[in-house]
Amino acid sequence: MKNKKLLVGIIAFIILIAGAYVLYGKLGNKITPNLTPNSENQQSGENEEIEKVKAPDFTVIDSEGNKVNLSDFEGKPVVLNFWASWCGPCKFEMPDFNEKFEELGEDIHFVMVNATDGKRETVEKAKNFIEKEGYSFPVYFDTEFDAVTTYGITGFPTTFFIDAEGYPVAYANGMITKDMLQQGIDMLLGV
Repeated sequence: MKNKKLLVGIIAFIILIAGAYVLYGKLGNKITPNLTPNSENQQSGENEEIEKVKAPDFTVIDSEGNKVNLSDFEGKPVVLNFWASWCGPCKFEMPDFNEKFEELGEDIHFVMVNATDGKRETVEKAKNFIEKEGYSFPVYFDTEFDAVTTYGITGFPTTFFIDAEGYPVAYANGMITKDMLQQGIDMLLGV
């Protein structure tokens, strides 16, 4: 009798998990964030140019512990991504970022900012994750939360597309798809 109840419980659990997986797959595509153009840097409908506002600068550290500023990357477009190794959606989009970095890393800076709080996320945990996955894009560590605070990041991942002169072109809160990443890159390259 106990074995029968256990078997029924296991089957019900499997059905519940399978249903959740299917529902997540269907709804996940519908709630994927849109790539939002930065309206502050778009022209108005009256053919008057709105004053452009540069992307705010911040300081992070590279893998050797050297300080790096966002402004150091001016001259080439920037894909700026905020992530953490414990973040599931971050993990899902990273292969696409790595693929695009390997394809376009000479033309576009990929600034992958790890939200390194020193507790849940440490430099060591983040480095181990990147090494284990074999990603080649550069990672920067926001150990002082300067970047996260400057950009008002409240959820991960978040991605900004910044042009070669340092002006934001578009952003997305939440995980982006490969097509959305390409859309943002096309906006940067004027394609």
